[in-house]
Amino acid sequence: MTPDPAKGREPLVRIDLHTHSNRSDGTDLPAVLMTHAQQAGLDVIALTDHDTTDGWEEAARAAERLGIGFVPGLEISCKLNGISVHLLGYLPDPTYAPLANDLQVVREGRTDRIPTIVARLNSIGVPLTVDEVLAQATGTPSVGRPHVADALVANGTVANRSEAFDKYLADGRAGHVPHYALEPGRAIDLVRQAGGVPVIAHPWGRSSYKVMTEDTLSHLVEDHGLAGIEVDHQDHSPESREALRAIARNLGIIYTGSSDHHGLGKIDHDLGVNSTEPEQLDRLLEVAKANAAASDVRVPEAFLP
Repeated sequence: MTPDPAKGREPLVRIDLHTHSNRSDGTDLPAVLMTHAQQAGLDVIALTDHDTTDGWEEAARAAERLGIGFVPGLEISCKLNGISVHLLGYLPDPTYAPLANDLQVVREGRTDRIPTIVARLNSIGVPLTVDEVLAQATGTPSVGRPHVADALVANGTVANRSEAFDKYLADGRAGHVPHYALEPGRAIDLVRQAGGVPVIAHPWGRSSYKVMTEDTLSHLVEDHGLAGIEVDHQDHSPESREALRAIARNLGIIYTGSSDHHGLGKIDHDLGVNSTEPEQLDRLLEVAKANAAASDVRVPEAFLP
């Protein structure tokens, strides 16, 4: 798994370690996402739906049939000092009870707030019903703000998800209702105990840059075993990517790159728009092997082309 040394050529292995299906807030079925990954020229893809592993089996079957590599993962909702932070967990045992139970609480918190979000939007004159939101959430075990956004697109209130969040659903907007999320240190501990590899998603994207300082990342590495950070992401400027890569190297941890693809649900996040260096995936899989060996769990398998 080494890059092609020929000048001007793409790496031999194109690796996208952060994508979503309709099992959370993406728009593609897991198998369709795998087909799109092959069409986009990806060699390895991870499925990292929000707070669920429901799409793994379908995605793995499709990836194997299509001849592309697959890494099972998920993206866990966390919060630090009131700021949203996301943790990517690769190859954990999805049946590990402490992790599975906390994920269920997170999912229930997402779904339970939908009536409140709808009522708040109605109070400012935005037409929307709970049934309209639920109609957009096919195939997912939890309903979230992206599905509210899709319902607003469907009824003509906004043009796309981005407009829905900017006007109504982002932090501080009328339709924003907090939900339960894990403290990052606890989430990292749970992923490691489940035999998986914890990587902070887009640490300097959105509002998470306010709390994901180098000191915080160092604490999470030293005290909880954080294995890596996502560096090459559309929410990171070139300057942020350079700085984050330097932090990762200083801390001796993995750094990844990915699209954070949501199908039609998010613009400018095309599959493969950013990628992970093959050497970093090798490191991630080595950490997975070590964490699995240290835990009394049954972890899923990644397979490579």
